[in-house]
Amino acid sequence: MIQETIITTQNNEGKVHVAPMGIHVQDDELIILPFKPSATLNNFLATKTGVINYCDDVRVFAGCLTGRKDWPLKPALAINGQVLECALAHSEVTVINMEDDELRPKLFCKVVHTANHKPFEGFNRAQFSVLEAAILISRLGMLPMDKIESEIAYLKIGLDKTAGEKELEAWGWLMDVLENHKWNSNT
Repeated sequence: MIQETIITTQNNEGKVHVAPMGIHVQDDELIILPFKPSATLNNFLATKTGVINYCDDVRVFAGCLTGRKDWPLKPALAINGQVLECALAHSEVTVINMEDDELRPKLFCKVVHTANHKPFEGFNRAQFSVLEAAILISRLGMLPMDKIESEIAYLKIGLDKTAGEKELEAWGWLMDVLENHKWNSNT
């Protein structure tokens, strides 16, 4: 199973990096596959720790893809790391093993601390739409534009029916990136 999360890592100097990432859940291990090169991978390799944030504020997912990475943080409890203040829950992890790969190494992580902060009240279709649109936007240049546009059109149906302020704001950020990409591709 893959869960869409926000991972916070930090380098040896304490600079925090916030990134959306699907994590693989396998029994009692979490497997993280960051791309080479990436700040997330570099930070995990340097410190062997990170925080998996379970978050329903889709602005964080969209924001990370659109240059908005300055989200309020608080200290982790069991590791030297940071937790998103808006996280409903989080797991602090340590890397116990790594399988190297040319593109995406596998980091096998053990949870050393978990905390619940707020109840999960369920997702609406707009949140799903924003998450899926964020994934599409992260693949601009990799997928054909007609596929991205047709999927965005379908996702907008759920957005239009169920979105609140946060979802509309996040959607707007993503659509700005899409429009800029299309404009720059045509010039």
